[in-house]
Amino acid sequence: MNDYIKSIRKYIGHERLLLAGAGVLIYKDGKILLQKRRDNGLWADHGGCVEIGETVEETAKRELFEETGLTANKLDFFNIYSGKDMLFTYPNGDKVYLIITLFICEDFSGEIKLDTTEVIELKWFNLNEMPSEITPTLKKPFEDFVKFIKERDKL
Repeated sequence: MNDYIKSIRKYIGHERLLLAGAGVLIYKDGKILLQKRRDNGLWADHGGCVEIGETVEETAKRELFEETGLTANKLDFFNIYSGKDMLFTYPNGDKVYLIITLFICEDFSGEIKLDTTEVIELKWFNLNEMPSEITPTLKKPFEDFVKFIKERDKL
């Protein structure tokens, strides 16, 4: 969590905070690379909060590299998610309302390197065998992604 959010939490405690975020869906050869989050033990994309002055694309690339060691050579806009499905409470009690910009990345480089401070595991999943233990705010985005890829690639 960045220093900006920590400083706000000093004043508002666990009350709901509006956060802009960016995430990356890494896709290759019919599989998606997901991370099991340390904070809730659930599967998620690679992403996080936009820092002040940062673009959503910069956030997506930064978070992907920090969490996986991979560099996004090209990001393709996928969708923006907001609304009641994006209300979330972290295990520590912090409440948020997320507005998330998701990108698809099929052109990436580097070696996978797990960030053990935020991530328990990185794993490739076949689109037909997605895990059921998904972070609640990502259920619809993941469903949309699988549908999009299956239609696009005629899977």
